[in-house]
Amino acid sequence: MPTKTLAFLLVLVASFSFFGYSVRKLVLLLRIGKEDDRFDAPWLRFKKMIIVAFGQSKLFREFIPGIMHALIFWGFVVLLLAVIEAIGQGVIPGFSLSILGPFYRPLIVVQEFFVGCVILSVLFALYRRYVIRPKRLIVDRRGQIDATLILVAILLIMVSMLGQNAARMDLTGNVESRFLSALFIPLFVGGTSETANVVYEICWWAHIVLVFGFLNYLPYSKHLHVLTSIPNVYFSSTRPKGALRTINLEEEGVEKFGVSDVDDLTWKQLLDGYTCTECGRCTESCPANLTGKLLSPRKIIVDIRKRLSEKGPSMIEGVTHDSNSTGTEKSSNQKSLVHDYITPEELFACTTCMACVQECPVNIEHVDAIVDMRRHLVLMESNFPPEVQSLFRNLESNFNPWAFSSSSRADWAEGLNVPLLANAPQTDVLFWVGCAGSFDNRYKKVSVAFTKLMQQADVKFAILGTEEKCSGDSARRIGNEYLAQTLIKENVATLNKYKVKKIVTSCPHCFHTLKKEYPEFGGNYEVMHHTDFLAQLLHEGRIKPVRELNVNLTYHDSCYLGRYNDVYDAPRELLESVQGTNLVEMEKSRSKGMCCGAGGGRMWMEEKEGKRVNIERTEQALATNATVISTACPFCMTMMTDGVKAKEMSENVQVKDVSEILFESAQP
Repeated sequence: MPTKTLAFLLVLVASFSFFGYSVRKLVLLLRIGKEDDRFDAPWLRFKKMIIVAFGQSKLFREFIPGIMHALIFWGFVVLLLAVIEAIGQGVIPGFSLSILGPFYRPLIVVQEFFVGCVILSVLFALYRRYVIRPKRLIVDRRGQIDATLILVAILLIMVSMLGQNAARMDLTGNVESRFLSALFIPLFVGGTSETANVVYEICWWAHIVLVFGFLNYLPYSKHLHVLTSIPNVYFSSTRPKGALRTINLEEEGVEKFGVSDVDDLTWKQLLDGYTCTECGRCTESCPANLTGKLLSPRKIIVDIRKRLSEKGPSMIEGVTHDSNSTGTEKSSNQKSLVHDYITPEELFACTTCMACVQECPVNIEHVDAIVDMRRHLVLMESNFPPEVQSLFRNLESNFNPWAFSSSSRADWAEGLNVPLLANAPQTDVLFWVGCAGSFDNRYKKVSVAFTKLMQQADVKFAILGTEEKCSGDSARRIGNEYLAQTLIKENVATLNKYKVKKIVTSCPHCFHTLKKEYPEFGGNYEVMHHTDFLAQLLHEGRIKPVRELNVNLTYHDSCYLGRYNDVYDAPRELLESVQGTNLVEMEKSRSKGMCCGAGGGRMWMEEKEGKRVNIERTEQALATNATVISTACPFCMTMMTDGVKAKEMSENVQVKDVSEILFESAQP
């Protein structure tokens, strides 16, 4: 056996053996996680993998960086055959994929094209990281070195491939359609076959060593996502978008709820930790982080990975103590993910707006992990912001977030001739008013406007009145799963008693919870947000805007309406149906819109760090010079109204619900 072949086989066996060892270790660490059935709906998962992982669809939300990364990724996919060809040459001298016949020459052309694309993309990536320096790419020294090593390795793999091809073409005299490699013949080859052979051997070995080195470095790098991103996208949630995982509070033998450490997470949540690219897109879009809060979604996921790498090995080996710890330091078994890595302050800063999940190019599920950790703090430690205590107490006793008696829930409808469902069981639609629509003085006006529009359209509807209770959204997302499930089950019992089939609500939080989370508790209904419902009435000609309002307005997208449920067009269609309205979009709108700061139970908490989220969003709205800020959510209305007051613009700018604007126009 030739010396070169023997040496290559030794390198090949050593490389794949070590890679196999590394992968086995990663798999064993994943098995620490709790069970999570992620093998359902294979076709849906495959389709998502093709679009998000291979199609790189989420990366194109930032077009230039998206093109850069996509070209590198697609280049690797296409050039995998070139790597296989190089490996084959180590075993069989002169091996070539020319056995592909007529497909070989087009393959070469495509490969040459992508080699050039990858080189240019890597050079741009280095320029962007070191010269342009976007804030989200400014990481710690170790992360910077890691990223640079990977980029330089990719660059050298491409250059060595070109050198290898150029030398071989000079030796054989066959250009093989390698138009880019051919440009390197004068650079790498001195005109003699000896020189060409030396250059070929140097470039071939450099290419092989770099490829194998790159492969074995990945499991120990933040670029592990090169290996895990495709499976992570495949195994991403197929639950209704934004629906939280339900805890079985009645399961026998369970004494611990929520997540305090990595072994409480599911294997998929641990895989999320492996897959984080640390690109910072999540943190860059996070409203809490943007306004100076401790929370960084990137840090949350990276901390999961760090904690797993610290605690995981001892769990695999069955070690129960850390003999290397000093008396002043906690051992790995004395630490926990929550508190030692991630603080309650970080977790409770989250508005659950899902911007992080929306922007993540590899479908990491940040919000689920955050809520699971909140559940531990609330259910196991009774550790939550003190102002939330009154919320829980009111929900338990009054079934609404305030101290209002539940007996006054239908008072807003006095004089409107609105029937109770108990008296009109054959009604077509149940109007789920929600707590804000029933008790908040400002939002009660929205309930009235929407009611009058339905009456004008001759909709046969009713309300539950005092039988309606809070949907449980805030309690659930703060982490009080027990209280949330109590409210949900009681509401489901009431709705099912009346055989409710169709519900319309003006609150996106109620809309989302009723539509996507109640089914797990036996509540299956057709649920519509009032903007979609009004748009339907508009299309049917049952509502006709007749008055010209002549206003410049901007629309604020509710996270729970937009990102959670993809309702973007209906509110805008309603606003644009009113004559004289000039709709001006904010810089951040639709799926890139910014949270008002009230989601995830933040409506009931004080902001003690940095700038208030609602002030930041209000400033974005005021920058449009609109005289009306339109909303479609009670939380958003409260936060934007407070923001306008804080900016002392109340005399110049009004905050109105979409239904109020439509109602004004629908009056002769």
